[in-house]
Amino acid sequence: MKENREITIYDVAKVLNLSPSTVSRALKNNPRVNRETRNRITDVATKMGYRHNKFASNLRQKKTYTIGVVVPRLNSYFMAEALAGIEKIASDNGYSLLIAQSQESCIKEQLCISTLFNSRVDGFLVSLAYDSSDMEHFDVLFKKNIPVVFFDRVKECNNCVNVVIDNYRAGYEITTHLIEQGCKNIMHLGGNMLRNVYSERFRGYKQALLDNNLSFNSNFLVVSDMTSMAGSDLARKIIGMEKRPDAVFTSNDATAVAIISEFEKAGIRIPLDIAVAGFNNEPLGRFIKPNLTTVDYPAREMGETAVSILLNRLTNLQSQNTGTFVINHKIIIRESSVRKA
Repeated sequence: MKENREITIYDVAKVLNLSPSTVSRALKNNPRVNRETRNRITDVATKMGYRHNKFASNLRQKKTYTIGVVVPRLNSYFMAEALAGIEKIASDNGYSLLIAQSQESCIKEQLCISTLFNSRVDGFLVSLAYDSSDMEHFDVLFKKNIPVVFFDRVKECNNCVNVVIDNYRAGYEITTHLIEQGCKNIMHLGGNMLRNVYSERFRGYKQALLDNNLSFNSNFLVVSDMTSMAGSDLARKIIGMEKRPDAVFTSNDATAVAIISEFEKAGIRIPLDIAVAGFNNEPLGRFIKPNLTTVDYPAREMGETAVSILLNRLTNLQSQNTGTFVINHKIIIRESSVRKA
């Protein structure tokens, strides 16, 4: 029976009758070993089943070259795009990712942080769960000086770096657009106001109403889990109203598309009867009829920016910048809200 153990550089050196240091340098592609010898050592090591012990190497350097990423959920277009941006920049700089999802639960978020901390990741990128109300589970990271960058869903704190868009301005601009189209009774569908993305979009919506001499109707604010089902439920509620809103601004595109679908079934004309605007600029908004007015939320750029800031903190120990980095957004006006030429 063959011995089931890892092949080491000493085993390779013994077969080739070379010193272990020469084998080690060759396997690191060190030019001090001539090309022919390097190729010969690599071939023999491969045939013997040698694997570089990255774990041991990382322990010596006190780095794992791994970034922990905690996100609310993986099954969203926005997060998939953000992760694509994160992975590209991390990979280009020799870092791997360990990705965990909190499934919108603060308790699971705490477990994710603990698991990744025990996996000795070098730094964290975090987008907060739906119901995270405090930052206590991050204290161990701050005390250990492990860099943390929050993106999209963030919370202000002394040790934090946040990467966001100006959600207040975006909410203000898209509500203003609806008002300019003649809408006066605008309903808003948002998420948990603990999260900056929802509270700021609502704040912008409310301020746009006030600035245009329109009163805010508290009955026209609906807070939900922002799923497609929530959009369908709201649409059915509106259909049954005696006095319906003339516009709906919702904080993501999934709910907006569900609302449009229900309105179409009920014979409500969009935007003539009720205008609809979403948020995130997801692909489905371009294909539904009428096309969805939305806010372009540059998820990939946000991911690239967040990981670049984190890598800078990991490689430049003098860089301890905190604060908020704002990514530009853009209002995308399409058929679902345009009443005037």
